Amino acid sequence: MIKYNLLCKKCNLAFDSWFASSKEYDKLKKKQLLNCHGCGSLKVEKNLMAPKLISKNLSHKNEKKDFIRYQKIKKTIREYQKFIKSNFDYVGENFAYEARSIHYNNKKKNKGIYGTASKQDLKELKEEGIDAQMVPWFESENN
Repeated sequence: MIKYNLLCKKCNLAFDSWFASSKEYDKLKKKQLLNCHGCGSLKVEKNLMAPKLISKNLSHKNEKKDFIRYQKIKKTIREYQKFIKSNFDYVGENFAYEARSIHYNNKKKNKGIYGTASKQDLKELKEEGIDAQMVPWFESENN
């Protein structure tokens, strides 16, 4: 896990965010999945950060607390994923299309759907009055 201080170039809001790795940050940035919590802008960049100085007395204690907190969050996300996989139909990259099909054609589904959509797709669905939510997702058991 790595924590970055991020800065919105639109509203100048600075905030911290955790990522599985620096590569994960780069992947999310490339897919335009990072946005400002204040204004929603996609113009979010890494901010200048001071290195974390570790004292002998506190380092292991704080790192252990952070690790335990991370494990709890990861467990909760895994439980959500299990629930979603059991109770919703996976539509893959066709999420936006399927959501519109259900909404506009009054298609009745026994189950809800989940899949992949871009930030732009989610924004457009919201503008059309179609409720869709973004959920954090771990792709493999190795994370």
